[in-house]
Amino acid sequence: MYLPSQFATQDQRLAARVMREHPLASLITTDDAGLPYVSHLPLHLQHEDTGFRLLGHMARPNVQWRHLQQRARALVTFMGPHAYMSPSVYPDRARVPSWNYVAVHCSVTARLLDHDDAHAKDALLKCLIGDHEPAYAAQWRDMEGELARKLLAGIVAFELQVDHWQCKIKLNQHRPESHAALHAAYLGGGAQQQALADWMVRLGLVGGSSAPSGGPDDPCDSNADS
Repeated sequence: MYLPSQFATQDQRLAARVMREHPLASLITTDDAGLPYVSHLPLHLQHEDTGFRLLGHMARPNVQWRHLQQRARALVTFMGPHAYMSPSVYPDRARVPSWNYVAVHCSVTARLLDHDDAHAKDALLKCLIGDHEPAYAAQWRDMEGELARKLLAGIVAFELQVDHWQCKIKLNQHRPESHAALHAAYLGGGAQQQALADWMVRLGLVGGSSAPSGGPDDPCDSNADS
């Protein structure tokens, strides 16, 4: 992606935070005609010593898993908070509107889980359950065996090894004269704007305290046996 140096970060913790707080990713492959094909899927992040790994699944009728089977390289994007930026945040009027946002792009290599490996699929699903509704683990665990096997057979699970990632945090970092007014405007706005106000605090663009990230580095660790 277009990534001016003032908006780029190499901090893995910030990139991981974007992916965990905004897990609905866009998985982009190419179809047999060479055209882009996109699925919007929740992905579970594993932050390892060697880098990032993403776990997910799609419905078996979705042809995209065949793209991954034939061409393992793909792109995954995560869109964090975003909002309009008014030129009124500047002390002078020779300015134009803009749009601020936080995003992560990952170049990945895919590995499909064995269709018949119900245990591996089950473990992957428990990672996602642990991310979004840990209490559901008991209901899934108690589900009638034949129904659970049928549901597992209806999905294709995969692992995406992140080969390269880019994290773009566009918050007018290069215009410090706008920071106080921009933060105040976002703080008084809706959920998206308030999330960007929090990111401004995280980056030290303005004073204040940011909410703790919460949770283990890999939430799946606490749900692997549930």
